[in-house]
Amino acid sequence: MIIFKIKVPLIATLITILLTLTACGGYEKVDQRTRPDGAQAKARKNIEEGRGVSIGGVTRGFGKGTTYEFSSSNPMWRASLETLDFLPLTTVDYSGGVIITDWYSDNNSSKESIKISLRFLSNDIRSESLKVIVHQKICSANLNCRVVLLSDTKIKEELHTTILRKAALLEKESKNKKKKK
Repeated sequence: MIIFKIKVPLIATLITILLTLTACGGYEKVDQRTRPDGAQAKARKNIEEGRGVSIGGVTRGFGKGTTYEFSSSNPMWRASLETLDFLPLTTVDYSGGVIITDWYSDNNSSKESIKISLRFLSNDIRSESLKVIVHQKICSANLNCRVVLLSDTKIKEELHTTILRKAALLEKESKNKKKKK
């Protein structure tokens, strides 16, 4: 009876090990000399074998279309970063469509500072595509601070207008470059 109790766990362990090792039999050695050289050749071979994805247009192998737009190709995003380049940034999230600056004050008033948040509602260059939020922090002499949301201010309007104008110019430049090519 004792021998039977020892053999059953031992046999179960051996069977598990054997099954695990036989699953590794699908490993195939690859000779790197036969593999294509260069990124485009590798991508083409992967697409032919049904394993690849084309970023620029139709995704092959899965039957779906995919387009990726990177931050460097988005004129609204680039114009916003260029406009806010003098401010320290705390959050820059392209996928979430948010840019948030840190509290900023000029040398003249250390008791007042502003914080700017930009929210991108779409990639189109339109007034409705960008939401500018400005907060102002006002501190008294004993460092009691209060934060106020500034709804209609000159800073907010100037930022909004400047970003849209720069984005329109950047988009015009990129279209002109594409036409020349």
